[in-house]
Amino acid sequence: MTHNADVHAGHDDDALALAHTLFQAAREGNTALLGAYLDAGAPATLTNSAGDSLLMLAAYHGHAEAVQLILKHGAEADTANDRGQTPLAGAAFKGYTDVARVLLDAGADPEAGSPSARAAAQMFARQEILDLLA
Repeated sequence: MTHNADVHAGHDDDALALAHTLFQAAREGNTALLGAYLDAGAPATLTNSAGDSLLMLAAYHGHAEAVQLILKHGAEADTANDRGQTPLAGAAFKGYTDVARVLLDAGADPEAGSPSARAAAQMFARQEILDLLA
């Protein structure tokens, strides 16, 4: 019985290590690594303990190319984290116009989430993003 538990724990450790690698790649905009894992079947909808998706992390850290890659692999543009923030709101908060454009092209809703992307753009005077949302 203990042996099976150890084997199971080993698989959990491997899964956690893979998830950590993927989240780090999203934060860094490492499209080569992300692409390899997503092409191999890693879920584009993976979320961390705060509910942040790969898409959210890539958007929040300003990586338009990684955002596009994750969306292409099936991530939903409006998936909110545990705090109700969407990737578009994260991009608006940080002022990443190129990321916002990619998300909007993928159908992201400027009114989704709390605060919405529109509210975040207004709050932080992100005029270029407000112009995109118009």
